[in-house]
Amino acid sequence: MTFNELSLHPSILQALEDQQYSKPTAIQAQAIPLILDKNDVLGCAQTGTGKTAAFAIPVIEHLIHDTKNTSGKRKITTLVVTPTRELAIQIGENFTAYAKYTNITNTVIFGGVPQGSQTNALRKGVDVLIATPGRLLDLMGQGFISLKDVKYFILDEADRMLDMGFINDIKKLLKQLPTKRQSLFFSATMPPSILALSQQILNQPKKVEVAPVSSTAQTIQQRLYTTNKPDKKNLLFHILKDPDIDQVLVFSRTKHGADRIVSNLRKKKLECAAIHGDKSQNQRQKALKNFKDGSINILVATDIAARGIDIDKLKYVINYDIPNEPETYVHRIGRCGRAGEEGISISLCEPEENAYVSSIEKLIKKTIPVVKDNPFPQTDKPMSKMEKKEAEKEKQQKKRAFFENKKKKEAARKGGGNRNRR
Repeated sequence: MTFNELSLHPSILQALEDQQYSKPTAIQAQAIPLILDKNDVLGCAQTGTGKTAAFAIPVIEHLIHDTKNTSGKRKITTLVVTPTRELAIQIGENFTAYAKYTNITNTVIFGGVPQGSQTNALRKGVDVLIATPGRLLDLMGQGFISLKDVKYFILDEADRMLDMGFINDIKKLLKQLPTKRQSLFFSATMPPSILALSQQILNQPKKVEVAPVSSTAQTIQQRLYTTNKPDKKNLLFHILKDPDIDQVLVFSRTKHGADRIVSNLRKKKLECAAIHGDKSQNQRQKALKNFKDGSINILVATDIAARGIDIDKLKYVINYDIPNEPETYVHRIGRCGRAGEEGISISLCEPEENAYVSSIEKLIKKTIPVVKDNPFPQTDKPMSKMEKKEAEKEKQQKKRAFFENKKKKEAARKGGGNRNRR
């Protein structure tokens, strides 16, 4: 099948040609005809399968026909809700690209930045609103947004939405949406909680399912280095010496861990940046821009911040920390080897993470090949329950000591400031 066979408007086909799209992906081939026929759709598709285009293209087709005879200020007739700022921005860019030769307008709203530019865009009027839940409810409460004209509602990355605690926000939004609408619901996984939510949103939906989360793309080579925890830093340096690795996304489990990795890499004069929830939106966008344009070739990210990072032809992903949820591993490595391109995933496993690797291999139903040429092999054994308990106790003691010391320094600084004023 080609896009020409989907009976799309010539302006959309021209825009898709500009994007060098010729054949729809599996999720697009299944979902687009159903959405064009005004069905509600329940879609299960992992990252990198092209699901943004699967809902954006047919919705733009609807809007072209809907706006033919309308005049005056644009009303929000399409609402896309997604969990992260990065993903919202990416979806907005896609809507702009696919609607390039139409008069369909969109804007993106999210928290973490001043609302001025967002409310200015809303005052002018838009057809498509892409939003994260918190800022959307906030601006609705201030009277900047009304959902009474919404005809098309899309909930994207529903599983991540629930993971991030947005379920109550979604329920509040549903109460504000018109009953008569077309709803599209996309999620990478379909546990009972997601299915229950979909039943509140969808009306007699058609289900499309492509590449379940338990599968990894055939185009991605997976490699595993087993090492000791203190050696991870040096093993990463060793791997990054490979001249073929000209651009790499490195995953850290925590925000502090991401900052620590960046600090260590910069000591080695390597150009890199971190992207995580404690960074401002401007910092995150600057890091992403620099990574995309090649100003830096190493981006270190946490899982939540990495949702929505879509880098053309990204070949390498490194799991500095092995995720404790096997599905997260699949999402991570899906950042490379996208759209049929080749990808290489490299994972660094310390003894305490051996069990995580076993869970991942069980999920993906394959063994991840272990790299033999490893200058920092794993020699330590996983801790016993008692050792884990002691290690956690020591960690908490260090944490308390750190914050107590910080408080003393702040108190001393304030005391010094008061004496100077006297």
